[in-house]
Amino acid sequence: MSFTAGTPVVFNYATWSARYPEFATTVTAPSAQEFFNEATLYCDNTGTGPAACNPNLPMFLNMLTAHIAQLNVGSAIQPVNAVVGRISNASEGSVSVAAEYSGERKGREWYIQTKYGAAYWAATAQYRSFRVNPARPYNPDAYFRGW
Repeated sequence: MSFTAGTPVVFNYATWSARYPEFATTVTAPSAQEFFNEATLYCDNTGTGPAACNPNLPMFLNMLTAHIAQLNVGSAIQPVNAVVGRISNASEGSVSVAAEYSGERKGREWYIQTKYGAAYWAATAQYRSFRVNPARPYNPDAYFRGW
């Protein structure tokens, strides 16, 4: 796949399905395109976002596409799971499972429901950090003017 930093990524089903063959029987090309479109809601694909100049942006978007596909239709190796959130408790006798979707990092919990989302979360950690612009010093009064 050819990618020029600073431009939007164009989804390529052949590349995606070669990387994630477990979806070959569950996700068609049109469905994968829709999952990719949804992935762009979570990872900016306008060519101007925080990861726009990263040559790994196509990989990030493919990870998210796989994550969304797994959440919605499942794969040949893992059926779709109706449980949302992190498994917080499980027992064996009479089978019991408890899940939680809370905490200070609610975004993280959504991503770590699948191995694809967890990989995306780890790979993009640097883009969720606070950025300081040394050319423009922090001025707390600027944020409260007009109140």
